[in-house]
Amino acid sequence: MADTSDTDDWADALTGPKKKPMRRGTKIFLWVFTALVAWLTLSNASWLAPDPAGKPKLIAHRGVYHLYDKRAAIGRDTCTARYVYPPTHEVFENTAESMRWAVGLGANMVEVDVAPTKDGRMVLFHDWTVDCRTNGRGETRDLTLAELKALDIGYGYTADGGKTFPLRGKGVGKMPTVEEGLAALPVHPILFNFKSRNPQEADQLFAILKASGRDSAKIGDAFYGGARPVKRMRQLLPNNWSFDLKTEAKACTKDYVKYGWTGIIPESCRNGVIAIPVNYQWAFWGWPDRLIQRMDSVGARIIVFGPYESGKSNEGLTTPQQLAKVPASFNGYIWVEDIRAVGPALRPRQK
Repeated sequence: MADTSDTDDWADALTGPKKKPMRRGTKIFLWVFTALVAWLTLSNASWLAPDPAGKPKLIAHRGVYHLYDKRAAIGRDTCTARYVYPPTHEVFENTAESMRWAVGLGANMVEVDVAPTKDGRMVLFHDWTVDCRTNGRGETRDLTLAELKALDIGYGYTADGGKTFPLRGKGVGKMPTVEEGLAALPVHPILFNFKSRNPQEADQLFAILKASGRDSAKIGDAFYGGARPVKRMRQLLPNNWSFDLKTEAKACTKDYVKYGWTGIIPESCRNGVIAIPVNYQWAFWGWPDRLIQRMDSVGARIIVFGPYESGKSNEGLTTPQQLAKVPASFNGYIWVEDIRAVGPALRPRQK
């Protein structure tokens, strides 16, 4: 019989040694794994989802306001007026002028903060106390409307650590009532923020809306803040958008990132809100079109925020460059800090 050992050696050198047959169990595992990967890929493929209808909608946080260093000014009680960038205008947040200007720059909705007064009125003002921005002292809720109207809301702004106060004297009498805010935007949606946990503030705001003759359901006003006033607002205006950003939106967002890959929509997202940082869009299954389809199916709304960074308070978009990272097909809400920069940059998309 011929010696084939040399031939076998050459064959092994060219093609490698003969491999052992793959076990049946291993084959089945690989087939199942491959099928699972293919299913996950296709079920979360954005390009296979229907094209979303509509255009993105900008929410102008505080209207037009003086931007500040959010790395330095973090926390609820930090006096942000002490960390503003050098002012380039003299319009103050939460004022009628600020709200009108934001709409003129392209805001689809203007966010404002509501606070009750000692004598039963309600004003638009962000801080819990007047100590930071004004020449007054004390909690907004402990002052009368007349006392609040007498304050200078530009008194405390400084861009150089307190050496100069460029807006001092230019905000006297400019803290508006809710009624004045409504008059500024009579037919344009407003997003009202409850700064407290008191549900009675929802009743108070509702009474003001009703007395003014405003049809909030038709206009599309929205409400957010503490769980209790939000819950009450849902009872008073069930057809309007009311949400709790800190708990409800956080729950939906975390749950979807955890198991949205399955195609199962978390119960926490039903009629809720999912918050997507612009620098973490990749972490959301089926983004953008498939995710939009899923959220639409359960009545949830999507808000894109600015980049999330550890050690920095959450914020909206501040630059056109950030806006450019949002997919062209996105039709949800975009939270904006600098509407002066972002609003005009969005206009070409909305044509």
